[in-house]
Amino acid sequence: MTAYDVVVLAGGAARRLGGADKPAVRVGGRALLDRVLAACADARTTVVVADPRPTSRPVTWAREDPPGGGPLAALGAGLHHTTAPDVVVLSADLPFLAPDTVRQLLTALRESDADGALLTDADGRDQPLVAAYRTAALHRELTALAKAASISGSAAGDGLTGLPLRRLTGALHLTRVPDPVASFDCDTWDDIATARARIREHGHVLDEWISAVKDELGIELDVDTGVLLDLARDAAHNVARPGAPLTTFLVGYAAAQAGGGPEKVAELAQKAAALALGWSEEDTSDAQPAPAADPQPGTDAG
Repeated sequence: MTAYDVVVLAGGAARRLGGADKPAVRVGGRALLDRVLAACADARTTVVVADPRPTSRPVTWAREDPPGGGPLAALGAGLHHTTAPDVVVLSADLPFLAPDTVRQLLTALRESDADGALLTDADGRDQPLVAAYRTAALHRELTALAKAASISGSAAGDGLTGLPLRRLTGALHLTRVPDPVASFDCDTWDDIATARARIREHGHVLDEWISAVKDELGIELDVDTGVLLDLARDAAHNVARPGAPLTTFLVGYAAAQAGGGPEKVAELAQKAAALALGWSEEDTSDAQPAPAADPQPGTDAG
C-alpha cells in the first residue's frame, strides 16, 4: 500500500471522564493510545498531538498553541509534520481499531474522488476522527478556515483554536464506511466498562492477552499461538501439568538465544513436542514381550 501518515489527537480534556488521562486508560491490558498506535504501525510517520509520554512505539510529538485549543487546532499542529499524500486522522480512544480498518479507509479514499473516507457508527453518525483524508484537502480547508477567522476578527492562536470539527468536515467531499465496532470510542466510564467487557467476551481474548503481554515486554515477535498451545498440551499430558508453561518458556528462550524468529519458534516447538511424546512412550516401547503360555495337556506343541 502507498505510504501514508497518521495524526492521532490525544490531548483532549476528557471532561466526561472527570479529567482522567484517557489515552493512558487500559482496556484489555493496554493503554488506549497504544491500541490505536498498534492499528497504524505501518504508517510512514505517526504524529501524536499531546504532551509526550511513554508509548509502545516511537512517534513524533506535536502540540497545538495554546494547548487545549480543540480538534482543528490539534489537527493543524499535527499536519505540519506530515508529508504523505494521504493522512489517517484518529482519536486516541478507539479500543477496537484494527489494521484492517485503517487499510479499508485508505482503500475507500483512493478508489474514490472524495477528499476523505470516514467511518460511521452503529447509529449511522459520522466519525471524522476515524478517517483517511487527502493531505492537500485538509491543508486547503484549514488554511481557509484560519483566514476566515482572521478576517472576522475572531481568530485566536493559529486561527483554528476553538473551532468545531464540523466546520472542516462540512467543507469536504466525503465517502463513508460503516463499521459499528471499530468506530466505538470511549467518552465515559460506562464506555470503558463496555469495552473491557467486550474484550473479555469475544472470541479473540487470547490474542488480546498476547498483544498486551508483547506490549508490556516490548517485543514484536508474531508466532503461531496454535503451535505453542499444542506443545503446552503435549507437555501437560505426556510429562506433567507444570511442564506446559516451563516447556513453552524454554522454547521461546532457545529461539531468542538462536536469534530466530517465528520459524525458529515453530521448529523448536516441534522438537519439544516430539520429545514429550517420546517421554510418555518409553515405558511401553522398552517393555519385555510377555512369555509364551505353556501348551495345554493333550495338545501338540510341536
